[in-house]
Amino acid sequence: MIKVLVAGFRGSMGSKACKMIEADPELQLVGVYSPNVASTDRGSYDLPSECQIFDRLADIQTDAEVWVDFSTPTGAFENAKFALEHYIVPVIGTSGMTDAQVDQLKEIADATKTKGLIVPNFGLSAVLLMQFAKQAAKYFPDAEIIEMHHADKKDSPSGTAINTAKMIAEGRETAPTKYPEVETLPGARGAVYEDVHIHAVRLPGYVAHEEVLFGGQGEALTIRQDSFDRESFMHGLNLAIKNIQKLDGFAIGLENVL
Repeated sequence: MIKVLVAGFRGSMGSKACKMIEADPELQLVGVYSPNVASTDRGSYDLPSECQIFDRLADIQTDAEVWVDFSTPTGAFENAKFALEHYIVPVIGTSGMTDAQVDQLKEIADATKTKGLIVPNFGLSAVLLMQFAKQAAKYFPDAEIIEMHHADKKDSPSGTAINTAKMIAEGRETAPTKYPEVETLPGARGAVYEDVHIHAVRLPGYVAHEEVLFGGQGEALTIRQDSFDRESFMHGLNLAIKNIQKLDGFAIGLENVL
């Protein structure tokens, strides 16, 4: 049985993660963490009797083996540092960390010889989209990304879109074409990451969706994935927790444990 602590357990993803862990006989929810919780009474959150509630990092004492993080972009970095320094394997589903922060986490993981995983998207369709995009970039170096999320998503562009752009850059064998651009409205062409334009949509009714558009001489290719319910992410999270020992150090992407 794998013992798990969930950070950000009061959010939509964190609460679903807790229910998934409780329902799986191979997993055990031994702790949850969220700063400034109104109560540390398990009954207030319908948590199992063996689950501890923590509202300060400094107070956490746990035998958890895996730290699942669905907190906030500002909190995830400190949470992951804490987990690695205490030899708990972090599985980070929170996006918004900088490259410098990720590099620091890799250094801590190396120093403590602790594995760790950042997952831009737990949806298997999103993982496949990124893999397909990397393959397509070999033949279509000109690409743009449109990512669409729910209106209350805090970071733009999404971690999935940024990671997709990274993989497109890795897959390219030739440089993308440079075209002259005139923006009559600043930002009309979106953000640019690794020579890939990224357009972020935030609207009510959406959950998580991404399109990658490739253009070539006389033809085009579109790859799209849709996540219509957050419940769809739980399968990927379950696989990540159970296959965490497949990791070689600190990695980015669910594909590392599939």
